[in-house]
Amino acid sequence: MNRSSLAVLIISLLAASLSAAPVEDAADPSAEALPKVLIVATGGTIAGVQNDPDDPAKYRSGSLSAEQIVASVPRLEEYAQVESLQFSNLPSSFITPAMWISLSRQIEAQLSRDDLAGVVVTHGTDRLEETAFFLHLTVRSGKPVVVVGAQRPATGTSPDGPQNLLDAVRTAASPQAVGKGAMVVMDGRILSAREARKFYQRVGGFSTGDMGMLGVVAHDGVEFFFAPTRRHGLSSEFDLSKIEKLPAVDLRFSYPGGSGPNYAEPPAGVVVANTWFTCAESAAYLELARAGTIVVSAFPSGDNVGRNREPEDQVPEDEFEQCEGIDENILEGRWIPPIMAPHLTPQKARILLMLALTRSND
Repeated sequence: MNRSSLAVLIISLLAASLSAAPVEDAADPSAEALPKVLIVATGGTIAGVQNDPDDPAKYRSGSLSAEQIVASVPRLEEYAQVESLQFSNLPSSFITPAMWISLSRQIEAQLSRDDLAGVVVTHGTDRLEETAFFLHLTVRSGKPVVVVGAQRPATGTSPDGPQNLLDAVRTAASPQAVGKGAMVVMDGRILSAREARKFYQRVGGFSTGDMGMLGVVAHDGVEFFFAPTRRHGLSSEFDLSKIEKLPAVDLRFSYPGGSGPNYAEPPAGVVVANTWFTCAESAAYLELARAGTIVVSAFPSGDNVGRNREPEDQVPEDEFEQCEGIDENILEGRWIPPIMAPHLTPQKARILLMLALTRSND
């Protein structure tokens, strides 16, 4: 076969394969044939109104309603039948664990509908990654939950919210998104809720660091490259129908010269953001652990894979050998090392610990 014949054959095969490949989210002339997606609005910059046209930092978060947000993106109807629900309309820094429980329950109830393909949650970016991770662990459904926000207010110059919302709806409507758990969709990138983080307050500020994207939202469709492997959704052991209130879990930082906390009433758990503890902190957290508080150590960036060590009946001889001024009484008694939180930011380690404590405090 000569080169020209081979080229013709390759082009013919390529054309055939492309014509056979479905464009899953192409606009459908029949609205009834489109998947149904529910948009749950919680507030945030994506619903923000800019007060000063010359100062993008001066805006009121959570000002537009769910209906107004949907109406601002008319192309949504090309890809899905869209419904909306107003859960709240607040800056995401105001969200509470009790609101997480309520939001997760409402989403799970909605996803039990046979006619609903998926849910999109519009959310402020300050706490977006935490809400997304909570939903990832607690919404017991195989259907997609997509959390989306914006870095620029809806009425500002060149807002990023409309495109992000369109991408989120396309993702939630995609059959490929089934079984992927909760996702964050921003700037055309599909990120797993477990790894998604806000790195900076500009467009493109969400990433997963070294962990990579699940997929992308491109002009011709939604494309996934990977899938989450850690337990989530239907495989999660956390059942919110049996949880009314999450245990109190504190979040602390380790720093040079730190002495550790001195609680009047110790919490059920504490997550310490650190690369490692000072001598005084090690002693303080050991005393907390002996008193029943679960102590977790999390690398500040969430990138570290720590090695868990088993408790021992006695403190190892080398544990405090380089420390000066430590009360020798701390050396007497059981040694309970911190639990390591591999590949979780301190904020997400706190969420996982709160949920884990509803199952066991051992």
